Amino acid sequence: MSSIRSARRARRATCLCALAALAGSGLLASTPALADPSPALDRFSFSVGAYGADPTINATVLTPYGALNSGDIQRGRVTMPRISADLLIGDSQGLSLDYFQYSRGYTGALASNFAIGPGTVTTIGNANVDFKLDFGQLAYRWWIGSGNTVLGLGAGAAYYKATLRTNAVAGLNGLTAAFSQQDSDDAIAPLLEVGVRHAITPDLRLFADASGIRKFGGKFSGNIYNAALGVEWFPLKNVGVVASYNLTNIDLQRDGYLAERLRVRLHGPTVALKARF
Repeated sequence: MSSIRSARRARRATCLCALAALAGSGLLASTPALADPSPALDRFSFSVGAYGADPTINATVLTPYGALNSGDIQRGRVTMPRISADLLIGDSQGLSLDYFQYSRGYTGALASNFAIGPGTVTTIGNANVDFKLDFGQLAYRWWIGSGNTVLGLGAGAAYYKATLRTNAVAGLNGLTAAFSQQDSDDAIAPLLEVGVRHAITPDLRLFADASGIRKFGGKFSGNIYNAALGVEWFPLKNVGVVASYNLTNIDLQRDGYLAERLRVRLHGPTVALKARF
């Protein structure tokens, strides 16, 4: 009897192993192989470079004597570190990361004119405005197309930390007053992205990107937009050089005792070293 039971158990084990093998082979057959992505995309890439921008600053400070405005001020070229990375998930989706830091100050005269009855009153003053922005964005992208040209649509979140320090002295009709305020705020805002990639060859590619955020509430509100147009060249299989022209528009408003609006427009080239895998 024991030999019969042992034989039955052996047959059942053999059947179970056969069924498991069939199920496993069927699962493997039903799972599609990972195809090669578009030659315009990489499975993973990481780049580190410098963003050399010419900033245009426009600051408006609201005081009890009226709003003081600097007008558009050119402050000379500034170089900022810039880091970006892309990860392809499957063949048509992926993650995109970008980070840069901007820090700049303005010192100079501010003025404004406003009408009272038939006359005009002029408010004059001086201000020191220091502004620092850490900006990073992470988006989930859907790539449309599989040939040499693909279109990417992305949605995600942007993190920024802004610090704004203002010292102002305003005068009107012989009366002067000094004002000082410093605020720092960090926030996460929704992000939208669009991008195009085109491969002339697997080692020579063109790209264009645009993204934007809009933030309401908190100590600062406003919008930040980025755009880039560039080329990638890989003299080595996994290492290349990226050159692009970038535009960044920062428009933030601070509410408080010393309300202020700061607009910064950046434009200039970015050069980076890129590794791809």
